[in-house]
Amino acid sequence: MAPSQSSKVSAPTLGQGAEFAGNLPQRYAADRVFGLAAWMATAIAIAVLGWLLFEVLSQGLGRLSWQFLTSFPSRHPEKAGIIGALAGTFWVMVIVPLVAFPIGVGAGLYLEEFAQDNGFTRLIEINISNLAGVPSIIYGLLGLAAFVRLMEPLTGGRSVLAGALTLALLVLPIIIVATREALRAVPEGIRLAGLALGGSRWQVVWDHVLPAALSGILTGVILALSRAIGETAPLITIGALTFVPFTPGCTEDFPYFNPLDLGRCPADVVQSPFTVLPIQIFNWISRPQQAFHDNAAAAIIVLLVMLVLMNSVAIALRSRFQQRRS
Repeated sequence: MAPSQSSKVSAPTLGQGAEFAGNLPQRYAADRVFGLAAWMATAIAIAVLGWLLFEVLSQGLGRLSWQFLTSFPSRHPEKAGIIGALAGTFWVMVIVPLVAFPIGVGAGLYLEEFAQDNGFTRLIEINISNLAGVPSIIYGLLGLAAFVRLMEPLTGGRSVLAGALTLALLVLPIIIVATREALRAVPEGIRLAGLALGGSRWQVVWDHVLPAALSGILTGVILALSRAIGETAPLITIGALTFVPFTPGCTEDFPYFNPLDLGRCPADVVQSPFTVLPIQIFNWISRPQQAFHDNAAAAIIVLLVMLVLMNSVAIALRSRFQQRRS
């Protein structure tokens, strides 16, 4: 049968080719303008970041000392330290990934690999995407109602556990969305090959799809934890403003509990009042004395070091999984 007239592709005429060639200088000019604008935006962002780092380092490096790291807050800036806030940040950032990572990755796996495409699933997906943009103070109100008041016998009220669970809720949508995007990036041929060889759906996902997507999942986890470590509003909402040096002790010969002592009463740690470095920084920066501002700059340096170390561990794990996959 002869091909229909509609299926024929007509060659461009001489006039159309000349018109396209005449537009090339304008197209290249627009590309150069866009590239210059992108470079300028990048340069401005790097300059602002560099200026902020220079200001923080110039103010805070002189205040950093072992005494600063091991002392508790004080009304006298030369005697004040960050040991309480540092311990609170440490314990919160230990609990948050332990809660958020399995729940977030599990939810992303279910929605992407096992859930049926129906109205209920689509409603859940829309709500998860919307929750990623909800202001953090809303999560603080939810944590105050659920973890501080409703679950007070379990969490101990305004405690480390309540703060960590609140931050875990805050970062869960980010981890779920990142998990789903990483799973979508895995080629469909890997799933089909595993099923063709007789593997069950769960075996294919666990042995092939999840390892292939793990580097992308860890990238989302890094972003989520980076947001969690710097959050202030939800923790202020639940009452993480305790600046006491010690919490009740465990034994008679050690009447006060050191929050950094990992070998003593971990249940007391997670149910104790606490504060974190961002709140301590906010408290110092809101005071008029310049010495407290220097303390805040030093605490910012410590917070940045913690963030870099935490992200370095996650990036190293991600690189290792990528090498094993390749």
